[in-house]
Amino acid sequence: VQLQASGGGLVQVGGSLRLSCTDSRRTSSNNALGWFRRVPGKEREFVASISWRGGTTNYADSVKGRFTISRDNAKNTMYLQMNSLKPEDTAVYYCAVARSSFAGSRQESYAYWGQGTLVTVSS
Repeated sequence: VQLQASGGGLVQVGGSLRLSCTDSRRTSSNNALGWFRRVPGKEREFVASISWRGGTTNYADSVKGRFTISRDNAKNTMYLQMNSLKPEDTAVYYCAVARSSFAGSRQESYAYWGQGTLVTVSS
């Protein structure tokens, strides 16, 4: 597994961004995937996860109704559509591949991590 996250950038409050995460080695289509984020000085936290076929999704309460996780297994790519962005969404966002087909918020459930992409929401 080799993950590459992209799509981060600077956006104003209320704006939108779409993050992408591609597995260049095409080995994660049977695994759940997840997004996490880290604010400097704080612990990394769960954002969203999606099962291997995309039928089951989970979200942190802080992003429910604003963020949408999806995946395209044919393209070995996962997405995070982020709408109605807030300053507290500012963080480095990481994608991760789980150890099994379903996974939730526990970081121990994830075996591989991408390098992160920075999202900055300005007020």
